[in-house]
Amino acid sequence: MGTCRHLGDLPAPEPAPNDDTCPECRRDGTDPVQLRICLTCGHVGCCDSSVGRHATGHHLATGHPVMRTLEPGQAWRWCYVDMQLV
Repeated sequence: MGTCRHLGDLPAPEPAPNDDTCPECRRDGTDPVQLRICLTCGHVGCCDSSVGRHATGHHLATGHPVMRTLEPGQAWRWCYVDMQLV
């Protein structure tokens, strides 16, 4: 995993998820494949394998750089700006 200049800007402690699923998928009537949480604000969005790609959409709309998987047993994070695992 690499380093990223955005990690130091993230709130501590990490925000809690603001939903138990992707609210945009719920609204659109689609099912998320996997969930991601924005580490800036706690927004929950679906992964890029999902129809809506709502986690990426959240990054594009807000500029929030780092998200973490919400999948059980996983803990990796992704920086959209640096395009790397962090």
